Amino acid sequence: MTSEYMTAGTGQSLADAVSEATAILADAGVPSPRVDAELLADHLMGVGLGRLRAMLLGDAPAPAGYAELVAERARRIPLQHITGVAHFRYLQLAVGPGVFIPRPETESVVQLVIDRLRELLRAGVARPRVVDLGTGSGAIAGSVAHEVPEAVVHAVEYSEFAHAWAAKNLEPLGVTLVRGDLRDALQELNGTFDVVVSNPPYIPAEAIPNEPEVALHDPPEALYGGGADGMDLPTAAAASAARLLVPGGYFVMEHAEVQAAWISAMLAGTGLWSEVTTHVDLNGKERATSAVLASPPAQ
Repeated sequence: MTSEYMTAGTGQSLADAVSEATAILADAGVPSPRVDAELLADHLMGVGLGRLRAMLLGDAPAPAGYAELVAERARRIPLQHITGVAHFRYLQLAVGPGVFIPRPETESVVQLVIDRLRELLRAGVARPRVVDLGTGSGAIAGSVAHEVPEAVVHAVEYSEFAHAWAAKNLEPLGVTLVRGDLRDALQELNGTFDVVVSNPPYIPAEAIPNEPEVALHDPPEALYGGGADGMDLPTAAAASAARLLVPGGYFVMEHAEVQAAWISAMLAGTGLWSEVTTHVDLNGKERATSAVLASPPAQ
């Protein structure tokens, strides 16, 4: 079944249109065809998924333009590029071409940051300082600012396009956004942050992602970490974290599951970090590593 057979806009019911769209998207290999079909309908109707699903039980008409959106999704254009939004924790982020679409697994990285900031608040740190290196759409920095309003949040992004998306998302949340390279940004603030978080590019140069949505639509500079093993930028993020943190400061970085042991060994091998810990995401995969910056030896 292909999208040209859809008859939405010619009297087709919403229920029939969504069922047909689900089949079209399934044939195209979309991982979650039913959910995407519903989300595309709701993008046009704006009633919320709960109300939409109730309307599917009746004889509501399909919205105009629905077939065209389904056809775009069947070409494996990311759902978020079609709707213009990505949902992340409690935020609705503006996204589109030129910016990495935030993933659900990154939400657990944000939780690690929030947990540490709340510990600092309980310990009497009134305005804990945090920086997100390579913020992309601003998902991490924005979530931290939204959920821990006491925190002073900075974010760094190198890409001109991603920086523009981040600015749109972060300005209402009071985050200080800087356009710069995570390898050397914020030199004037060395040694002042309580928490550094990063989800840097980490895919090896030869590892082309399987999903067309990623391989063809996520910007390459947000995917590939540099070097044959993809570890250039993660290593640089760790070095910048050591530069930016106060002694005893907390660093957490997302990575691929297969890179967990390498990241832990890299951090431990520098002699700069203690409490190196690997964390699993909601699927039980080792997707983040944290560490505490060791205090300098007493003089």
